Amino acid sequence: MDTAGLFRLCSWLYRILPSVCHKPFKPLKEGHLTHDWDEVEPDPNQLRWKPFEIPKAPQNKLDFVSGLHTLCGAGEPRGRNGIAVHIFVCNTSMLDRCLYNSDGDFLIVPQQGKLLITTEFGKMLVEPNEICVIQQGMRFSVEVFGETRGYILEVYGAHFELPDLGPIDPLCQLPPGLCNVKIAIAQPLAAVTKILRGCTAPEALLSPLISQPAFWGFSGQDFSPFNVVAWHGNYTPYKYHLEKFMVINAVAFDHADPSIFTVLTAKSTRPGVALADFVIFPPRWGVANNTFRPPYYHRNCMSEFMGLIKGHYEAKEEGFQPGGASLHSMMTPHGPDADCFEKASKAKLEPERVAEGTMAFMFESSLSMAVTKWGLQTSNRLDKNYYKCWEPLKSHFNPKCK
Repeated sequence: MDTAGLFRLCSWLYRILPSVCHKPFKPLKEGHLTHDWDEVEPDPNQLRWKPFEIPKAPQNKLDFVSGLHTLCGAGEPRGRNGIAVHIFVCNTSMLDRCLYNSDGDFLIVPQQGKLLITTEFGKMLVEPNEICVIQQGMRFSVEVFGETRGYILEVYGAHFELPDLGPIDPLCQLPPGLCNVKIAIAQPLAAVTKILRGCTAPEALLSPLISQPAFWGFSGQDFSPFNVVAWHGNYTPYKYHLEKFMVINAVAFDHADPSIFTVLTAKSTRPGVALADFVIFPPRWGVANNTFRPPYYHRNCMSEFMGLIKGHYEAKEEGFQPGGASLHSMMTPHGPDADCFEKASKAKLEPERVAEGTMAFMFESSLSMAVTKWGLQTSNRLDKNYYKCWEPLKSHFNPKCK
């Protein structure tokens, strides 16, 4: 049971047996999660990663838990203020065990492969171009169907919610813009599971303990953690299809702030400042006049982690690949590569489709994120030539132009 703003978030679960019946927790060596942001020296450079490698089965079997890696983050769980970005790569389903997060909420973004997620509230099939949110304390298990990869945004100290829409009235009679909760948010139905493929096996239940970089688990439970016959309430897992997002864009000139593409937000304690935003850049029309249409070169007070689910991101069509990522720390300059700049500078300004067949996203935060040792060294996916994409930029300044 929790509270967020003026709304109480809680759900009642009707179980065959209570979840309190289990053996004591013990530490486990699983996955590569961490909240230690001082593993390596801070790196203010523009960072980009090539697609993260998925191990090949059966030589190297990894399920959702053992294939978790923390890439970057900030803050810490005990103070209930912070975020972490994780990468998951796996090739086998979770067997005889499930997981819950004691620290915060998981926003899961699959990039390759389907996830069949069993929760205490029921099952959800989550495919690329969909996201799901598993909130703090909810038990779940992940079944996959081959090589699978994706991204996770974890927040502790807040829950994800719809952004404030301002003049885009969420109470109007017509469907509101952005993420329409009436037609887009899907919640599971209760589905009783009497056994979880034999829950007497070791490590039947796993949980990251608050402020610890490891999992804790217990064994010996002779009934399923998903033994829920019915539930009601508003504190639930849910999923959302990104193609249902109603894009709002500039129709005259110049750029609107990227916040118009916010699907979900986790608010900080400061009004108007996000602990984390989940922002997407879906297919849309570009019609702005007298405007350089790709993103401007900019520095700002937010940390921007970007991932690509599919297609070619318009500002870096070649170097930024599906399954890869980039991180631009606060006040580190970034923007389109040289090829994009030259192409867009000479393009005829007429209505055009932008990002057709593409879905890029951004985890944006007001916190200054540090990169883990795995992200900078162990993963071996860091693109050390990223900075070269801007080297061909030329000056076009002409002082005689009016």
